[in-house]
Order: sequence, then structure tokens, then C-alpha cells
Amino acid sequence: MAAALSAQQLSEKHRSTLDQALETIHTRAYWSPHPEHPKAYGDSAAGDGKAAFEALLGSRFQLDQPGTDGWVDGEVSPYGIELGVEYPHPDPEVLLPAMRAGMGTWRRAGAEGRAMVCLEILARISARTHEFAHAVMHTSGQAFMMALQAGGPHAQDRGLEAVAYAYAEQVRTPQTAEWSKPQGKRDPVNLTKTFTPVGRGVSLLIGCNTFPTWNGYPGLFASLATGNPVLVKPHPRAVLPLAMTIAVAREVLAEAGFDPNLVALAAEGPGEGLAKRLATRPEIRIIDYTGSSAFGDWLEENAVQAQVFTEKAGVNTVVVESTDDYRGMLSNLAFSLSLYSGQMCTTPQNLLIPRDGIATDAGHKGYDEVVSDLAGAVDRLLSDDAKATAFLGAMVNPQVKERIEAASEQGEVALASRSITHPEFPGATVRTPVLVKADGARKQWDGADTEAPYLSECFGPVAFAVAVDSAADAVDLLRHTVHSRGAMTVGAYTVSEEVERMIEDACLDECAQLSLNLTGGVYVNQTAAFSDFHGSGGNPAANAALCDGAFVANRFRTVEVRRPA
Repeated sequence: MAAALSAQQLSEKHRSTLDQALETIHTRAYWSPHPEHPKAYGDSAAGDGKAAFEALLGSRFQLDQPGTDGWVDGEVSPYGIELGVEYPHPDPEVLLPAMRAGMGTWRRAGAEGRAMVCLEILARISARTHEFAHAVMHTSGQAFMMALQAGGPHAQDRGLEAVAYAYAEQVRTPQTAEWSKPQGKRDPVNLTKTFTPVGRGVSLLIGCNTFPTWNGYPGLFASLATGNPVLVKPHPRAVLPLAMTIAVAREVLAEAGFDPNLVALAAEGPGEGLAKRLATRPEIRIIDYTGSSAFGDWLEENAVQAQVFTEKAGVNTVVVESTDDYRGMLSNLAFSLSLYSGQMCTTPQNLLIPRDGIATDAGHKGYDEVVSDLAGAVDRLLSDDAKATAFLGAMVNPQVKERIEAASEQGEVALASRSITHPEFPGATVRTPVLVKADGARKQWDGADTEAPYLSECFGPVAFAVAVDSAADAVDLLRHTVHSRGAMTVGAYTVSEEVERMIEDACLDECAQLSLNLTGGVYVNQTAAFSDFHGSGGNPAANAALCDGAFVANRFRTVEVRRPA
């Protein structure tokens, strides 16, 4: 079929963006081609986006992909709205062969051709950021502004970052080489060699409920850019944002002259367990997964035919030893604990505080005083219910609420959680964080028969103020937690060079990303594409990092062909 988008048109439109992305992943400087501010998308974007989202409600989401054997629905917004969207249910016996059929043409497009198509997909998604924001909001429970930024430009940045890394790894080896070996008095041996990046096969993206686009785009675009078809199996409660993404991708692929079945949706019915069925099929050669440790471990152990990239659960820790900005520290921590009701894989859970207290610019503060002051900082941040919902969003599922209610059984409650009525969506479940005091004495965790509750991830707005005997004990507990449970983030507050070195060494030894002395507008649970690594791939919380060369390099192989020159 004739391509409506030529390779030259795509290159003229997007090559400069790719070049800037390639430059930025080396400099690690700030850069983003996707604006964060809602008004950057035009005066009518907000209204148009909301209207486009509402037009999808109660409809059948047509993708015209092969192998559809029925339709599934069931999404209900955490804000109390029934979405009522129906999605095609796949017959893998039909869909998977159809997806593989387009691999040859996609391979021949080369690294640059594939990158340009991926950038066009991202550009069209970016133009619909407001529409995507509503879809993310009403499937994840994020507040609208967070859904717009994290689900829109920040997710698009992570997708572009993956494309840049994928391109860089594929062009590391030249496409052709002339090889000549001297033979003394005889004529030299001359060969012409070609080197072609070849995708591994169908890539399965298993989406998550809380950040369907932010966590989904890196794997999707890394696999697509390296020559692999991508089958997207969304979380049953967060299908719409990824279905919209697939629709855009299929549209662009077709316009560029490629098989749209290179990207397809695998929506599942209630309790079907489709991810497990798909994950072990021989056609699936790559898996990207974000979610619980239990299923992530199962994938790593059972999907042996595939290269598996997982982001699982961890126990994120902040060491509070001393600070020269006590008020700023409290404000920063309060925001980090409250953002999206703690429903982020990067939210701090354990705050390790010496029993004897900490040195601050406001004088010495005892353990109880630090905990009380932090509780007060959270209360002040969330004192206005209407404004609080902009930080908290809504509970993504009933299990988060259950964890909050069970927290009082884990120790003395320093800050109780309270319910908030959302001014626009009264059906939403909105709860403020709970802060629980805990004993971090070595006997409570080092060789203890019964594990302390803070040593397990408690996903949601539940934090533990853990009293430790000393800074050294705090570092030992930090090491133990990261080594045994993993961590996506580690934070620390200290004015001591010695303590800072101890904490940094612990994080380097255990492969955990560290943020030191954050008191301003940067928070431990936020990372910037092109500069920050999300996870390290070196501790039990995740076996991959977003994004580095290792995240893309094993999605393809380089195949060589030799010919006499």
C-alpha cells in the first residue's frame, strides 16, 4: 500500500528531536519537548480533550485488529464514574501470527525509520494530552493535574527516552563494513559485511493500574523501536489510556506503510488471568511488567523463553539524621508522603530517625518532636479539603483503603488518616496519610523470628517513623531493607560528611538510587526523563532501570551477512 507518510517527511519532522534526545541522555541536562502546562496545548485544548474523553464513555473501542473473539468491559473510575467502554478480546492463536507477519518490513525500515515512526506516534499522543489526562485520571485515581503531567508529557518523555536509547544501541554497530585481510605475497582476502538489528519477537507489555502510560511507554517504545511487535495487556481497571495509545500507533504505522498489527491490544475478561496465559507462549520473546512482586517473581521464574523486565515492590527508606533546613525538610517530606495518596512505587515508607533526636537549624529536635512536627506539616498541607484532593487523588482500589485501616494495629498512630469528600466526585474514596511509630532496634529486624511490619511494602499512604539507636544503625537497617526487600528510592537528610558517606556507600553497594537533603521543589518520589534513572535494576525492587542501555540492548540481536567483495 502507498504510504501517506514518507520516510523523508518523518525525518524532516522528527530528526532534530531525536538528535536532541540523543544529546541529552549523554549530558543528563534538563530538556523536554512535551510541555507540562495545560495552556500550552491551545485555548480550546481543555474543553476539546474533555469532550473527546466523554465521547468514548459507553462506547465500543474499535481497533480493527485480527483475532477478536468477543468484547470485554468493566472499568469503573476511582472517582465513581462507570466508564462502560468495551474492548476487543483477543484469540492469541489468530492475533499473534498476524503480529509477526509485519516484522520483516518493520526490520527493513532500519533503526532510523523505526525511530521516526515512534516519534510521530508520540507527537500525535502529545497533541491529545488533555484527552489522555482524563483517561489516566479516571482509570488510575490520579488528580487531574498529575494525570495531565505524569500521564502526559512525563510519560511521553520516558517513551522518547527509550527510543533514543534504542536508536543509540542499534547504530553502535555500523550497517556495512569493508574487510580486508593481508595475505603476504598473495592477494588480500576482501569481504563486504552487513550488520542488521533484528528484533527478538513479539513483546508483551503487562500494564499497571496506577501509571498506565508512564510505566507502559518505556517498554512499548523500546520494543517497537528495536523491531519487535508489541502486544499490550493492560490492567483490567486501566485499559483506556493504553487502548488510546494503541489506536494512535496503529494509525501511524498504517500511514507510514507498515502493518498496523505490529501493535495490538489484549484486553481480558474478569478473572481471566490472560497475562499468565500469554507470558509463557513461545511467540512472546520480551515481557515488560510493573506490579506486585508475587507475579513479577512468577514471570521471572516461568517465562523462560522471554527476556523479562520487571518493576516490582520495594520498601523505600529515608534516613533523617540532621538538617540545616528543618522546615524545608518537613515540607518536602509531607508533600512526598501525600502525593497521589502514596500510590507511587517511589513514595517513602520508612523514615529512620534516631531515638535521641536530630540536630537542626532550629535546635535539637527529639524523636517524638520530629514525628509530631512531620504530622503537623502533613496536616497543614492537606488542611483545605478542596485543595487536598489535588494532591491526593483517589484510592485506586479497595485494598489501599484496607491497608490504611489496618495501620493502627502496627503501632502507635502519630497521624491518623481522615476521609475527604471530593468536591466534584463525591463517589471517590479520598484518604489522607497515616503515620505510625515503630521500633527500629536491631533485635526487631536482625535475625528476628517475626518480621517487623515496616519491612514489608505497605502500598498507599502509610508511613512508619522508625526509631533507631544511631546513625550507624539507621544505615545498617537501610542496607538490610534494600538488600532483602529492594527500594526504588532512598532519601537522606544529614549535615555530616561522615554520615553522608556511609549512606552513599550503602546505596552504591546495594544499587539504590539516592536523593540527599531535598528541601525545595524536587521530591524523592519524582524523576526526570533523560536525566534521572527510575530504579536501578540492581536490587529486588526491579531488574531494570528506566532508562539505560541495558533496558533496550537485549530486545534485539545483530545479524551479520558476509559476502566476497
